[in-house]
Amino acid sequence: MDTTQGMELQQAAAGEIPGGLPGFDAAGVDAGGTLVKIAYVKDGTRRLRKFRSDRLEEAAAWLRTELTDAPLCLTGGKGAKLAALIGRGTELVPEFEATCMGVRMLLPAEIGGKPFLLANVGTGTSVHVIDGERHLRVGGTGLGGGTIVGLARLLAGIDEYEQIVAAASKGDRGAADLKVRHIYEGLEPPIDGDLTASNFGRVPPGAAIGDGAAGSIAREDALASVIGMVGEAVATLCVSAAAAHGVKTIVYIGSSFNGNAPLRRAIESYTRFRGGEPHFVENGEFSGALGALCRLGRTAE
Repeated sequence: MDTTQGMELQQAAAGEIPGGLPGFDAAGVDAGGTLVKIAYVKDGTRRLRKFRSDRLEEAAAWLRTELTDAPLCLTGGKGAKLAALIGRGTELVPEFEATCMGVRMLLPAEIGGKPFLLANVGTGTSVHVIDGERHLRVGGTGLGGGTIVGLARLLAGIDEYEQIVAAASKGDRGAADLKVRHIYEGLEPPIDGDLTASNFGRVPPGAAIGDGAAGSIAREDALASVIGMVGEAVATLCVSAAAAHGVKTIVYIGSSFNGNAPLRRAIESYTRFRGGEPHFVENGEFSGALGALCRLGRTAE
């Protein structure tokens, strides 16, 4: 994975964006557990780029070549390692600070201008409350894109994220998940019968991954249930955290949503069911890189 695209920012109201992009060549880099995200300015053009995190050397070489003398600001768990590979002076900014600063550049004023809960669903999930330039981490979970990939490898022998999502999109969660309607067996349930009573609670004794026949669970069905389980757990955590801090809007960002319509549907529907107001941000996974880039703009002021 090595892609480049233009950088589109929301036109927020005056004073609503915490800082701005530098007017000179520079790059903000978020080196995470799965992806290296880069937001950069070169020759007056703003762009976004990403590499896989297992290709740090390639990302470092690209930064040295493409932005030879430009200032760099790094964040993320692999930021220090990437800085060493780049081999020249760089600035480091804490990951949460960078993400919370950058996400507001991608939000419309009606959302970014009021308190909201931010859920960064990457390899795992980190949850924050943001109110203006103030931010507070209020929790998180190890469930995220890394969970989906790891369980897909164990259950279906699939490594590539795009293939995992494609297979899950063909699956039926009802094959492995115990729904409320399954428990009531035709009777009128007291709550929505399509709600999950138990993730993977319908898998029969002795079942294995197969084609869905003779007591087996089709891999497509199993992967659909994996994504649904992650989505419901993340949404439950976020709605509870939002309620505890008096906010309703929940902003979801992260690389786990890239091309993953089943995950987005699971999170969106469950968030709404629990009374939250979900908002998904295009290019939200670049929030940390944008925040790091803004840090360079602020430093130059």
